[in-house]
Amino acid sequence: MEWVEQAIINFANWIWDIPLLVLLLGGGLFFLIYSGFIPFRHIGHAINVLRGRYDNPDDPGQINHFQALSTALAATVGMGNISGVAIAIALGGPGAIFWMWVTAVVGMATKFFTATLAVMYRGRDRAGELQGGPMYFITEGLGKKWMPLAVFFSLAGLFGSLPMFQANQLTAILHDVLLTPAGVHAGFMSHFITGLVLTGLVGIVIFGGIQRIGKVASRLVPFMVVLYFLAVVIILIVHHQRVPEYLSLIFINAFNAGNYHGSAMLGGALGGLIILGARRAAFSNEAGIGTAPMAHGAAKTTEPVREGLVAMLGPAIDTLIVCTLTALAILVTDVWKTGDSNGISLTVRAFNEAIPYAGQYILMLAVLIFALSTMFSYSYYGSKCFSFLAGPAAGKGYTFFYVFTILVASIASLTAVESLISGSFALMAIPTMTSALLLAPKVKRASKDYFSMMKEKNGRME
Repeated sequence: MEWVEQAIINFANWIWDIPLLVLLLGGGLFFLIYSGFIPFRHIGHAINVLRGRYDNPDDPGQINHFQALSTALAATVGMGNISGVAIAIALGGPGAIFWMWVTAVVGMATKFFTATLAVMYRGRDRAGELQGGPMYFITEGLGKKWMPLAVFFSLAGLFGSLPMFQANQLTAILHDVLLTPAGVHAGFMSHFITGLVLTGLVGIVIFGGIQRIGKVASRLVPFMVVLYFLAVVIILIVHHQRVPEYLSLIFINAFNAGNYHGSAMLGGALGGLIILGARRAAFSNEAGIGTAPMAHGAAKTTEPVREGLVAMLGPAIDTLIVCTLTALAILVTDVWKTGDSNGISLTVRAFNEAIPYAGQYILMLAVLIFALSTMFSYSYYGSKCFSFLAGPAAGKGYTFFYVFTILVASIASLTAVESLISGSFALMAIPTMTSALLLAPKVKRASKDYFSMMKEKNGRME
């Protein structure tokens, strides 16, 4: 089946060329300017909304603002932040991180627009339950004639929401840290058994629906971010002399592509580096892909702009903070120079180098929480896509298929798995960004009305 894997890899590389770069970066830049830089002018207000200052349990929706962001972050703060960043550095060098930052900044504006639309144009599924997400703001905001675009998004979402990358990399680190040192051969059977255990753990949570996922995510996400942050801070303290050097190199390499090892695109190595950074950032924070709006569309609120403000914090936490921590840990320990392109193994080396003996176990715990929380949220996204296509009663059928793919991913190659998910993400981005751009005036008008109303109530804005 090598030809199938190669076909998936070739498709992902092709679709992430110029069109997707223009759509995500260009579209995000448009949102940023068109909004009047709202994501940066009202961060204080967004934090107050997140803290529950404006929560009303009687508002329509299923989960509160904090649980909605936690569910979205549980999906984005995951393996893309650990192994995905490592892959970006292995292929592009330090400069890849700069273009991930650029993508995250414009991604904040994209998240603001798409999450606002997810609440503004919530629709009801065939069971009459209120739902949000790109497929609903396409049909409710643009009209039923745009149904083919909503169906296209949902079909791509069935594959983009699969837990295969997380399962693959979690299996890899469990073998690297626990099984291989114990003398267990990393073969088909050991990978299969590991996948079976992961399937059971994920199944316990996801069959409980969005309420259980939201509760679990709101407890796991803060813990995993703090744990990972403290571990990386230790690494940076150990190598504190090298931090300024590598921060400088991130900016220098961003424009000379001195350590880029991939294919030339957009006319040269720099173009290839920009696409690499944008692709890795999109895989990490999912701005413009359309997954997060499905979580934010379930928030209990009557004010769409509030949920948009909460959602915009996602790329800042995910890429500007967590991805940067991973990048610095890999860079200052110099493990990125080994040429190892297996993301998770490269990150394990960085932790082992700076924190002997304990480092790999700390990373393993963080990866376990990262990966499991991501798989919890992705199951919700996939089942929403399937329910939109086949009705809520069919959602459980997708959940069974979802947990089965964990077993498949445990024995598949990293390159094929990563290409399948990133290729599906690219397909999801086309309807999400197209519809968001068409509905952008609605968001701008709602934002103007909302901030005018808040200013009248409070006399000023945070």
